[in-house]
This record gives sequence, C-alpha cells and structure tokens, in this order.
Amino acid sequence: MLRVLSIACAAVLASGKIYFSETFGDGWESRWTLSKWKESEGSAGKWVSSAGKWFQDEAEDTGIQTSEDSKFFGIAAPFESFSNAGKELIVQYQAKYEKDIECGGGYVKVGPHVDDLATFGDPTPYNIMFGPDKCGYTKRTHLIFNHKGKNVLKKKDLDYKQTNEGTSHLYRLVLKSDNTVRVEIDGEKTYEGSIKDDWEVLEAMEIADPDDKKPSDWVESAMMDDPDDKKPDDWVDEKRIVDSDATKPDDWDDEEDGEWEAPMKDNADYKGEWNVKRISNPGYIGVWAAKKIPNPKFVDDNEVYKYDDFSFIGFDLWQVKGGTIFDNVIICDDVAEADSFAKKWTALSEFEKAKKKEEDDAKSKSSAEKADDDDDDDDDADDDEDKEEM
Repeated sequence: MLRVLSIACAAVLASGKIYFSETFGDGWESRWTLSKWKESEGSAGKWVSSAGKWFQDEAEDTGIQTSEDSKFFGIAAPFESFSNAGKELIVQYQAKYEKDIECGGGYVKVGPHVDDLATFGDPTPYNIMFGPDKCGYTKRTHLIFNHKGKNVLKKKDLDYKQTNEGTSHLYRLVLKSDNTVRVEIDGEKTYEGSIKDDWEVLEAMEIADPDDKKPSDWVESAMMDDPDDKKPDDWVDEKRIVDSDATKPDDWDDEEDGEWEAPMKDNADYKGEWNVKRISNPGYIGVWAAKKIPNPKFVDDNEVYKYDDFSFIGFDLWQVKGGTIFDNVIICDDVAEADSFAKKWTALSEFEKAKKKEEDDAKSKSSAEKADDDDDDDDDADDDEDKEEM
C-alpha cells in the first residue's frame, strides 16, 4: 500500500511541465536573439549582464539589463511549441528598476512561432503581454490578451507596483482553463477574475435596438425654468453706463478729434445678470434609452483562454531611463515549479530591502546633520551681528 502511495505521489510531482526557464547564467546569449527591429534607426539599446547595485550572490543574482537611456530594447528566446488547452499556464519573471524609468515598460510578451526572432518588435504578433508600464503620472500593470488578431486591454487597469528603485519585484500570471486569470505581484494577489467579464474579447450579448425611437413627448429635462418667476422691474443688469457728469473738454476740436462722446463708468446700481429660477420639472420621465435586443454578432466562446501555439518569449521595450534588470523567467503549468523560482526572488528581495533601508536611513541622517549644521551657521551669524551692534 505504501509503495502504491509513493508511486502515486511521484506521478503527481512529475505531472507539471516547464516549457521555458531562464536564470541568465553562462551561455544565455546563445539562447536569446537580439532584435534588429530598430537597429537601422540607431535607436536599438544594448543589453548587458548585471546583478545591479545590491545582490547576495553576484552569479546567482545576475540578469539581463537595459543599459542605455532613451532606447528601444528587444530580445527574445524560442522554445518548443505548446498549447495551453485544458491546463493552467503560468508566466513568471523578476524585474528590478535600478532607477526611475520615467517613461517606459518592463513587460514580457509570449506568443506563437516567429520565423526569425531578429525581426521581433512592436509589430510582432503575440498572445499575451504582461508587466509594468509607466509614463509620467500614467502607471499600470499591463495584461493584454490577443483574441482573434486583436490586442485587447483590460477594461480597468491593474495597479502599478514597480516602486522602490533598486529592489526586485516578482510578476506572476496564472491563466486558467475556466477562462479566469490571476495576477500576483511580489507574492500577493492583485487581481483575479474572468476574461469574458473584464476584457472585451467578445461582442456584447445585447445591443440597443436601432429601430427603437424616443417618443416625441418624452421629457428628459429634470429641471425647468420657473414660469412664474419674473425679472423685477427695478433690476439693473447694465454693468457700465455713460458718465452723465462728464463734459467735453474746452480744447476738444470736433474737426480734428472727431465727435466727442462721454466716457463710460461702472454702474453703481448694477446687480448682475438676472437668471430665472429653476424648479423640478413635473413632466420629467427620465433619460431615455433604446431597448436592448440580442446582438446578432455575439458568439459565445468558452475557450477565450486557449492559444494553440506558444513558441517564444521576449522583451520589447521603450525606456527613457534604462537600468532595468530581468531575471528568473519561467513558463510552466505547475505552481510548485513557479514557487521554486519564486524562492530565488524572496531571498534576494529581503536582502535588497535591508540594503535600501540602510541607504534611506543614511540619507535621512545626512540630511538631518546638514540641517543642524545650517542652523548652527545661522546662530553663529546672529551672534556676530549682535557683537557688531555692541
């Protein structure tokens, strides 16, 4: 019985599959293809190996880094084609901004077979795009699904979590066969919901009836002018009036200066523009809307999650400020495998946060000491002034 259980457990442990993984150790250059999409324009940025400012084990924590500012960065890697039909798909990776990116992305794209990955770039079709994106005050975590050739953005943006420069963040996407998706950032769930509900991958089930017309006597105005409200007879709405006290100067020559006109002055009796009082409209019915009818174009699809071919993963980015480090990429169908990769991030993250705290504390201390020195200088200056006056 124990032997049977052991075999069963082993089968469960072996059921997961890793479709792609990369820790950017020795030989990573041979596994990835640099994009030449922007090469002819001179705007293609250079990728380098780097562990960043803070690391525990340089070899273990080294990833690939965008090394220049105001450049396009493209790089992709192929893997054996697979479909996610009937199974979970997990895409996970680390991203660390060594400095404020200002404007740019840190997302990945996974998609179908590309004949030549050197052509990989913005025009390249993909299945999913996932990760942080920022430009000025516009910040979000992208999650875009391609459905029947159309890239569909989420109706409401996912929160942006790529903060605290110098520390790594872990991005995990779990796409499920029940057409739901879960997003985790740094091990915490930031979203879980239905693709059908939160992405416009399908036509609307109902549409407004084009033959339905608003009745001619339909009243949509909630408020109306009070028919009994009249402007008072003594209401003065002239802001400027002719100055009746003004007289033509003695030296005014009508032939040379033209016909003299009295100047205007502010009207002391001016009360402002009069407006009729507004009251509730007794005939108000409400805002009219055409009745809904079934959409003839609607076709349900219970496999919006499914893609027949995944064959590449790539980074296709524009960054105003480079310095982003990507590491520990994995595509699999087993959470346990993704969790194993996540442990790499956990250890590094704790170390980076400790280092960042040390740096922030040192900066705070330095600022406080400088402020004290400035106060002392001001006090000394005051003392010198007092002595001079004595």
